[in-house]
Amino acid sequence: MALTQRLEFRQSQSLVMTPQLMQAIKLLQLSNLDLTTFVEEELERNPLLERANDEAPAGEAPAETGQFSDSDGGHNDEPGGGPGEAFEPGQEEWMSKDLGTRAEIEQTLDTGLDNVFSEEPAEAAARNAQDAAPTTYTEWGGGASRDEDYNLEAFVAAEITLGDHLAEQLSVAFTGPAQRMIGQYLIDLVDEAGYLPPDLGQAAERLGASQADVEDVLAVLQKFDPPGVCARNLSECLAIQLRELDRYDPAMQALVEHLDLLAKRDIASLRKLCGVDDEDIADMIGEIRRLNPKPGMKFGSARLQTMVPDVYVRPGPDGGWHVELNSDTLPRVLVNQTYYSELSKKIGKDGDKSYFTDALQNATWLVRALDQRARTILKVATEIVRQQDGFFTHGVAHLRPLNLKAVADAIQMHESTVSRVTANKYMATNRGTFELKYFFTASIASADGGEAHSAEAVRHHIKQLIDSEAPAAILSDDTIVERLRASGIDIARRTVAKYREAMRIPSSVQRRRDKQSALGNVLSTAMPDRSRNTEPA
Repeated sequence: MALTQRLEFRQSQSLVMTPQLMQAIKLLQLSNLDLTTFVEEELERNPLLERANDEAPAGEAPAETGQFSDSDGGHNDEPGGGPGEAFEPGQEEWMSKDLGTRAEIEQTLDTGLDNVFSEEPAEAAARNAQDAAPTTYTEWGGGASRDEDYNLEAFVAAEITLGDHLAEQLSVAFTGPAQRMIGQYLIDLVDEAGYLPPDLGQAAERLGASQADVEDVLAVLQKFDPPGVCARNLSECLAIQLRELDRYDPAMQALVEHLDLLAKRDIASLRKLCGVDDEDIADMIGEIRRLNPKPGMKFGSARLQTMVPDVYVRPGPDGGWHVELNSDTLPRVLVNQTYYSELSKKIGKDGDKSYFTDALQNATWLVRALDQRARTILKVATEIVRQQDGFFTHGVAHLRPLNLKAVADAIQMHESTVSRVTANKYMATNRGTFELKYFFTASIASADGGEAHSAEAVRHHIKQLIDSEAPAAILSDDTIVERLRASGIDIARRTVAKYREAMRIPSSVQRRRDKQSALGNVLSTAMPDRSRNTEPA
């Protein structure tokens, strides 16, 4: 068998992930805030990109700011003089005339200059400038003189955070550098609620200090303002505040150490542990409720960004639903073809030509990718509204089971594309603002073999059953399963328990204690009123 070399032509197809395609896929899953940040970076990086809503080219001054300039020679103070008129000829001759030396001026005025000008002109001008009130925004804030550029937020004082507040007290409480270092390290570990991690064993190891030194510094930090800060758990936080109020007696200590019984409303066990009667235990519980479980929340924390919807859904005139994009969240960028044409005539180096050619290609692709992203979001949102028409008309109880494949098949796209589009996107509807992924729920089979039920609708049904239960007839998970099956929903007990815990609804035993305790408080309040209003027959 002979081995030979030869040339062959082959034609094949393959999917290549180009940088532009990867960028388009990345843009699909970005939220509107992340997309705005990405476009701003591209505007700074690419000279051929510009905002579509720019009113005037950069560097062109507004007409009202160019009325006066230093080249005019001064201001016209005459009443009828316009801003662009020149000075009188006599004034120009007087200003251009050489007055001579100081002796000649004094001889001409027939007196000394000290009698005429009490101070030097520069000193007088400086004093008058200090005495005069600011007349423009520029003199107040140092910004541009245009009203729209004046930013009032520049004068707002920075919000004091919990860490800053504790650091100020730390500098007064300790003088030794080692103690200050330990204290600052612990302050950095405090969260927004004012708590430290439960285990501080690694702190001593990382700082190279003993555990006793860390505990000593921690004891001082727990005396800082606000009371209860730097605690490692809720019991310690409440104990610190009770010591501050001089109310941490043995009975209160037993109550604080058994907060789990208070959460379960096991008042009988708490009364036995504290060794008090019913009236005292009620007063102690009232004192606990008046304390602050999160002392650090009164200080500034991370600023929360307002959620802005990407899609609006409004009732249509024909009884349907009108879906539209939120234009405020869509970046408007254009490719400056004129600038590229002018540069292409003047660029001589090959490296510069290739740079601007790549910039033009990237800018064109970005504009197309943004347009395609908007169209895809609108197409997916429209299909979601069509599939979940019952939810928008009647509420969450009519939410249908829906998965990504059903939407992808309906709009002839891939499931991964639909998944990226629904990530970090929100829809404003007549029933509130929801994430697009909210409408994709698992299906639960029907007991009678009919249409399947949405998992979100089943959760809503469970919550309605629990909210309407009577204090004397608390529904167990098994009873809820029976009632759901009677309604045509085939569901297991463990699924009911999972949905109940996800909605943070306690068990039937805990709900019975809570409702009976609330009912007892109502009756104890009503009984004195009834006895007080009872008249003898």
